[in-house]
Amino acid sequence: MNTVERWKQEKHPLDVIEDVREYAEEGLSFDEIEERAGDGEWERLKWAGMYSHGVQDGYFMMRTKVPGGYLTPEQGVVVGKVADEFATAPEEYGGDQQNDLWGDAYVDITTRQDFQEHWIEVEDVPEIWNRYDDVGLTTIQGCGDSARNVLGCPAAGLDHHEAFDAQPVIDAVSDFFTENREYGNLPRKFKITITGCREDCAQSQINDVGMTPARREVDGQYQYGFHVRVGGGLSDGPRMGSELDVFVPPEDAVEFTRAVAQTFKELGNRFNRGVCRMRYLVQQMGPEKFEEAVRDRCQVDLDTRGEDLTEGYTGDHVGVHKQRDEDLRYVGFNVVAGRMGGDEFAEAARAAEKHGTEDASLRLATDQNFLITHIPEENVEDLLAEPFAENYQPDPGPFARGAVGCTGSEFCNYGIIETKNRVKRWARELDDRIDTPDDLEVVRMHMSGCSASCAQPQIADIGFRGETVKTDVDDEDDENDEIVEGMDFGLGGSLGADNEFLDWVEHAVPATAVIPALEKLFTAYTDEREEGERFYEWCRRAGNDELRAVMQQADANVSGGVAADD
Repeated sequence: MNTVERWKQEKHPLDVIEDVREYAEEGLSFDEIEERAGDGEWERLKWAGMYSHGVQDGYFMMRTKVPGGYLTPEQGVVVGKVADEFATAPEEYGGDQQNDLWGDAYVDITTRQDFQEHWIEVEDVPEIWNRYDDVGLTTIQGCGDSARNVLGCPAAGLDHHEAFDAQPVIDAVSDFFTENREYGNLPRKFKITITGCREDCAQSQINDVGMTPARREVDGQYQYGFHVRVGGGLSDGPRMGSELDVFVPPEDAVEFTRAVAQTFKELGNRFNRGVCRMRYLVQQMGPEKFEEAVRDRCQVDLDTRGEDLTEGYTGDHVGVHKQRDEDLRYVGFNVVAGRMGGDEFAEAARAAEKHGTEDASLRLATDQNFLITHIPEENVEDLLAEPFAENYQPDPGPFARGAVGCTGSEFCNYGIIETKNRVKRWARELDDRIDTPDDLEVVRMHMSGCSASCAQPQIADIGFRGETVKTDVDDEDDENDEIVEGMDFGLGGSLGADNEFLDWVEHAVPATAVIPALEKLFTAYTDEREEGERFYEWCRRAGNDELRAVMQQADANVSGGVAADD
């Protein structure tokens, strides 16, 4: 077994929850935690939803699960208050001015409908858990080799595009796996998405298990349920999910996902950490053999596929939208890079309660934005006039609307470059500097600080992957080489009926050269595009050689660097 597996065999990872309570009560430092439990404890702490900060000794990132992205206003207020009270940087790291743009005490909305909060100290975790318990939230298994937060459509139960409301199924599957010791130690993280929406905004194509709406005719009546994809994922070795020949009724969804987890648990690779994700198992076995293995372990009989109800892919819900009840609206707010103050999110939750009906909610989306629902049409203007809404209006420019950024080197152990500040500044600058076609509502620009793909760059119009870049490489004297932050530069990704991962068109591009290169690309796109053609479609039609030639016309060092470790 690999080292992580050995650590998990030494002690069940879910036992770390009680460890955390002990560490908090005794006020242990990081060195004392490691002395008591060994270096494997840093891995097991992920099952509590906790990652140690990359360079800030003594502090954690804490991840809060939000199944399907659904929050009540009461839950939203608690999350915001926890961030405002506990996610505070010490003076030695800048205090309330720790970050140039956000200060501290912020929440990060993730691409998996979670919250992440930084600067958490272990002695505060039990109090945070108590507050979460009071409103039905948890951080347990927010990280680690087990079922992660279950994704869904953020407009579940609201939208005209919906075949049926899958939120109750999401909640049931999430409840089954949370704190379930039988499935709390899988070969690797296990990502599930479940939606009844016809537009697959829950991203079934890039998850370990993706369940999408379908129906079958039985005795002259339609029976609604799910079709399934398995083995999707990003990071190194990206793969689109494979379709299984199964139809899963909603009441069997828990048992079906349990059977998939059982298959992964028994047959997944526990030796080579680099190929232990479920997508490698599906690829190795083939979808047909994998399906046989799932059927063998499933305690209900699975029918074959029926009629697929998925019609396309919608990447966001930004804007003011009608609900099924024609008198109600939901409003999608744009949060560039997913980061906002804890106090602001608490204000948004209070505003939802103030201006909405008794069914009002907040919903986190996979593009790091959020929705407020069940707003009577006559109250929308008042909601948009609330102080929190000033910086998150639902009518952004196309670059701000599509901007996604991971945690980056600010806190992450793996981050090579800074991302959050850069994404926000670049989105604003690009919206100011580039005139896009009037019918182009969004340009999806995703930035990951390393190759781990937390920001999902492979499915974006424009994707970035962090690198340290060495410039002036033609100079024979290595001492003149300059090491700067940069990135691999990809173009042409999307999900949906025409899904493709992007191509990495240029590698090791210095960060200072990116915006000039994008200006050249969008000038060419505007001149050459066919009617209604999206940017990613034009990139595919143009081809990598042309794209590279266009980028190199910029008055910047687009192709003049190499990765610093080459």
